Amino acid sequence: MSEKVKAIEISNLTKSYGKKRGVKNISLTVEEGDIFGFLGPNGAGKSTTIRSMLGLIRFQEGEIKLFQKDAVKNRREVLSRIGYMPSEAMFYPTMKVKDVIAFAAKASSAGAGSAGWEAVGAGTAGSAGERRRDCTEESERICELLKVDREKKIEELSLGNRKKVSIVCAMQHKPKLLILDEPTSGLDPLMQEAFFKLILEYNSQGTTCFLSSHVISEVKRYCRNAAIIRDGAIIRVDTVENLSKSNLRRIKLTENKEVKDFAYTGSMKELLKELEGRNIEDLLIEEPSLEELFMHYYESEDKQV
Repeated sequence: MSEKVKAIEISNLTKSYGKKRGVKNISLTVEEGDIFGFLGPNGAGKSTTIRSMLGLIRFQEGEIKLFQKDAVKNRREVLSRIGYMPSEAMFYPTMKVKDVIAFAAKASSAGAGSAGWEAVGAGTAGSAGERRRDCTEESERICELLKVDREKKIEELSLGNRKKVSIVCAMQHKPKLLILDEPTSGLDPLMQEAFFKLILEYNSQGTTCFLSSHVISEVKRYCRNAAIIRDGAIIRVDTVENLSKSNLRRIKLTENKEVKDFAYTGSMKELLKELEGRNIEDLLIEEPSLEELFMHYYESEDKQV
């Protein structure tokens, strides 16, 4: 059985902002065709990692490969295969939506520089060869699905509608890798559902998706594998299924009419031994949710019995 091609390889990535923490020794691998979750709270280092991958910021140490090519040395080539949706939908306010989308379709990733990227809110700008392909049909299809008014000016749009424009910019050229930074922020539930329907459609056609999010339910529902980042460091990389498995248990007991609710990571044998002889009136032991497991990684220590 042949080894799967790696869409993303990050090795020992370190980026700091003076004395401020960025990320330190980040390493992770994403195989082609995966929907990979990058899970962590705001400020954990998710955006720094993504912006380093895309060449929007320079990092001090480490190596990043996209499609098995050095992302720094081959920036123009690798970016031609990427669709990027940043966390903030920043566009020129006086431009019409249709003009922003057209600009994103025509811009040259390396040639346009970071100003062009940030302006259209997309790392979608590919090489000149890639951009000779007409994106009109696909952009119009996505606009119809997401109910995007192409004639309005950006300044007339709500946050949610600007996010929809970002989606069109990122996906209209059918990229091989989608990098999505908090993509559903600002979208209403119906649009979130439509957005993920598009993601699953693209993924079924071979597109790799890197989903950075603090919304655990999104990662649990749509991702196969995920990494958890805390304080600029990766603390766990595994399948979402395995991340949901743990020795952690949610314990709820009533002792002397007092209800206690806590997380416990020891063995059940040790727990029952600890409780033996105590006046336990009721005991409930539950599997934790993925949300509880995630929070467990951010707790310094478990509550004691």
